[in-house]
Amino acid sequence: MRWTRAAGRGLLVLVVLLTGHASAGARAGEPPADGRGPVTLATAGDLTGYLGPLLEGWNRTHPGERVTLVELPDSADETRAQMTTDLRSGRSRFDVLNIDVNWTTEFAAAGWIRPLSRDRFPLKSFLPPVVGTATYAGRLYAVPYVTNAGLLLYRKDVLAKEGLPPPRTWAELERDARTVAPRYGLDGYAGQLLPYEGLTVNAAEAVYSAGGSILGDEGERVTVDSSAARQGIDFLVRGVREGWIPKRALTYKEEESRQAFQDGGLLFLRNWPYAFVAASAPDSPVAGKVGAVPLPGPDGPGTSVLGGSNLAVNARTRHPDSAARLIAYLTSEPVQRQVLTRGALPPVRASLYTDPALVRRFPYLPTLRAGVLAAAPRPKSPHYDQVSLVVQAVVHDALTGQQDSAAAVRRLARELAAISAR
Repeated sequence: MRWTRAAGRGLLVLVVLLTGHASAGARAGEPPADGRGPVTLATAGDLTGYLGPLLEGWNRTHPGERVTLVELPDSADETRAQMTTDLRSGRSRFDVLNIDVNWTTEFAAAGWIRPLSRDRFPLKSFLPPVVGTATYAGRLYAVPYVTNAGLLLYRKDVLAKEGLPPPRTWAELERDARTVAPRYGLDGYAGQLLPYEGLTVNAAEAVYSAGGSILGDEGERVTVDSSAARQGIDFLVRGVREGWIPKRALTYKEEESRQAFQDGGLLFLRNWPYAFVAASAPDSPVAGKVGAVPLPGPDGPGTSVLGGSNLAVNARTRHPDSAARLIAYLTSEPVQRQVLTRGALPPVRASLYTDPALVRRFPYLPTLRAGVLAAAPRPKSPHYDQVSLVVQAVVHDALTGQQDSAAAVRRLARELAAISAR
């Protein structure tokens, strides 16, 4: 999808021959007829600084379509707030939006992002589940850029001393968290259980792993009132009640839980792959002692929630063709390789997960690939922010003993039905 300067000059000559002048007859303020020109890419803060060099590569070969990077806050909630404020205003300050995967449905339903042609992007080269996060009402509204799946990190040195394999089922996880962890002065298991987006993810993974669901038909149908959902929520509730999930885990987000594991305080941790990288770094107290496997479920491997982000085009952009071409560039194989090696972010290109050189450098890739292939998106809804808030509030009440799992699931069904009816 790249264009050389020579090709660009050839295109300009052709346009001039056909029209007499590229801008002849254009009214002031109208987008160029070919939809090309400078674009702005809005994203949450780039913590590793990898994105600037990638965009320099584009700018060197596309001088007439230069991209300007706008970094919004690191917090996903703050980034979403700034993006939605801009989009509601009807302006086109941002041309390309790097959005959390669970925002795609909301942004598409609101008419803020434009549908894209599937033919322009190598969707068959992506890990299959990630494409579903980029669609709404059967149409492609974004292109997967990076992906993610939750993993179970574990202390392989401790399990080796006990002669135990990493757990594949909830029963094995509970047994080891309850009996093995205390012998080594460790807490058993933690995830991200503070009432924020991370709790929605942990709750959804528990429900999905038990074979349940939360919403269907892109938010129009509530499906959470089931025995599977009760079983999933009760897995977390029982852990806190019995103590193999420490009460302090109710205050954990990603970083707090990573730090607890990395400091040597946990036997098991549910987190994203970045936590494995951090805990395995040479200066980590548990370096060389960390393993990673797919999340367990009731009878075998469970189901992770898909994380990551998608690239979408503002419905009001003046340069839609350049915006789409930039997305094709950022999802090309060479650039996706750099997304992993420079940014330590999981790419969407399937071939990179079996590249021997990359697997040697990032040994968790095969496990992550298995997790992504078995993963499911968060509940799709045009009102996702409200859905997530309800899940957080209800599940947190259950974790703190204010209601039992059965009552929590019934309450979830009622409150989600009220949102779906709006």
